[in-house]
Amino acid sequence: MNPRNFSLCTLAALSSAAVPATGFAACDAHSGPKTAALVELYTSEGCSSCPPADRQLSRLRQALDPAAEAVPLALHVGYWDYIGWKDPYAQDSFGERQSWLVRANQRKTVYTPQFFVGGTELRSWQGALRDKVRQLNALPAAAAIRVQAGIAPNGALSLAAEATTRAGAGPAALHLALAESGLASKVTRGENSGTTLAHDHVVRVWTGPVRLTGGAARVQREIALPAAWNRARLEVVAFVQDERTGGVLQALSARQCAGS
Repeated sequence: MNPRNFSLCTLAALSSAAVPATGFAACDAHSGPKTAALVELYTSEGCSSCPPADRQLSRLRQALDPAAEAVPLALHVGYWDYIGWKDPYAQDSFGERQSWLVRANQRKTVYTPQFFVGGTELRSWQGALRDKVRQLNALPAAAAIRVQAGIAPNGALSLAAEATTRAGAGPAALHLALAESGLASKVTRGENSGTTLAHDHVVRVWTGPVRLTGGAARVQREIALPAAWNRARLEVVAFVQDERTGGVLQALSARQCAGS
């Protein structure tokens, strides 16, 4: 499916000092020496062709090699809401990011479902995901990421991340996401009317891009955790992306850093 139109805007960047070790037992996670594959799915509950892609993302681990390193994210877009069903997980910034990735890939078409792996569009996702992840995992990481987190006295998730790139690397930015799995919606209108849809790795909060200066960046964020969110199914994701090509230099999923 192709949207009728979309717009572009600049995402806000935040930066600060390291996360305070307050409240809940702190978490400290580090990326590894090889490149983890960031798997982004742009999807919508108003799109009848999206449920198979949603299931593919949910079952990603089973589709990959046992030792594969992949970081899945589902970014719901709202440009299909006009059909009759408003996607409860959509954010305008996700459609804007999708448009940026399409341009970075020198493509022209924004559609759903659309997969990007390591920042590169993957149209044949039904059969090519394993090979693409394997290809990225074979590369030494071009960036290093550290995520620290703890539950603040007010019950919010106190989160910080820092990233570095190799000397001589091009312009890059750090991104942070908080995602939730185990979600479900009973759709009553639109193309998926009468269907109950299940979702995993749905992005709830996004921070970035935070540009690396001198090959380094640090960002801190305190995130309120609504009672309706299942803390046991939350995961923190951080990744570093080339600002010119869209290529992802490294990604890190730190499920243990979301709290429970």
